Amino acid sequence: MWKERDDRKPLIIRGARQVGKTWLMKEFGKDFYESALYFNFDEEDDLKSIFESNKNPHRIIELLGLIRGTKIEAGKTLIILDEIQECPSALNALKYFHEKANEYHVITAGSLLGTLLAQPKTYPVGQVNLINIYPLAFDEFLMAVDPILFKFYLEIDSPQNIEEIFHNKLLEVYNLYMIVGGMPECVRSWIEKRDAKKILELQRELITIYENDFAKHSGKVNSARILMVFRSIVSQLAKENRKFIYGCVKEGARAREFEEAVEWLVSAGMLTRVYAVSKPEHPLPAFDRLNSFKLYLFDTGLLKCMAGIDNEAILLKSKYQFKGALTENFVLQQIRDLSPVEPRFYADGSSEEIDFVLQRGMEIIPIEVKSDKNNRSSSFKKFIAKYKPKTAIRYSKMNAAKDGEITNLPLYLAHKTLEII
Repeated sequence: MWKERDDRKPLIIRGARQVGKTWLMKEFGKDFYESALYFNFDEEDDLKSIFESNKNPHRIIELLGLIRGTKIEAGKTLIILDEIQECPSALNALKYFHEKANEYHVITAGSLLGTLLAQPKTYPVGQVNLINIYPLAFDEFLMAVDPILFKFYLEIDSPQNIEEIFHNKLLEVYNLYMIVGGMPECVRSWIEKRDAKKILELQRELITIYENDFAKHSGKVNSARILMVFRSIVSQLAKENRKFIYGCVKEGARAREFEEAVEWLVSAGMLTRVYAVSKPEHPLPAFDRLNSFKLYLFDTGLLKCMAGIDNEAILLKSKYQFKGALTENFVLQQIRDLSPVEPRFYADGSSEEIDFVLQRGMEIIPIEVKSDKNNRSSSFKKFIAKYKPKTAIRYSKMNAAKDGEITNLPLYLAHKTLEII
């Protein structure tokens, strides 16, 4: 745990707005410290002057204690600095806490903080610990909405056939996840009210908040271009070839016009970029094709909302437009943190393409995503025959089973993949 680490440094939590960073910091302080002092640079503008006029961390500690009328005790008091992107001086001060006052425990977070950390002058390189926070993965969602079924889910530890009654129940929760998504406010609303209309309202409100943020926090990057890239994601993913094409953002657009907007959205945690690799070999980043990538939204529920997919299609239809893209987005959301190396996709320049490839140690695992129970995959089998991977994964709505060299896993097990194989 971060609190007990010998090499502990001030902690920065990165993640998109509304993914639960503030709640997590407060709960952590309540559960593991005698006291926690919370400071928000967005709500308390005068706080900035403390960091702008002081570089001595002990003086900063003294002033923060005076503001809250209490003594800050090393190791016993957690100092929480929220919305730190509003005060670059505070972000810069973290290096002084590490160098001169590391006995004090400091944790920070902020909306769109990734865009600030992408600027080398403000990033305290090597002086902080970093963790990324995402919307709830499927297993976390399951734990929240059906604790009893979650206990059964925890016991699944091999790619063997799952009892049909439990398989069908887990698929029902999977369909629900595709509608609600993993944003904490949406999950909480569903648990408390079970109102699908309210979920849609919350998702639309969140999307509006994000779009408003583009203008407020884009800095030198053209906010209109950020908005255009963001709004193009549905049409980009709806294409048969989901590779991101700048010309689909604006007719005749070139990379130089919109690449900063793409970088901003990726740094902000709004989009996840998946590069193509020319070879499915270790180490994957060595074979990145930097001009060929796909962009996915950070939350599948929000993508469903942006695409205008009716709940009936997810619950009752075996086929509907955008189903494949939505399923790919779901899978990426589950597997993106399974390895220190981010997932890629394989494209050899012809029609052959593998949805994702994942690096585990020196092993490269090819992944195919099916949105239903279809297991036809000639290109996937050709890939396996050519490269002979030790492990190959196909996600679908089929039950767990082995199909020659391929391990079939239900979509709901994607986040548990490395535990199971």
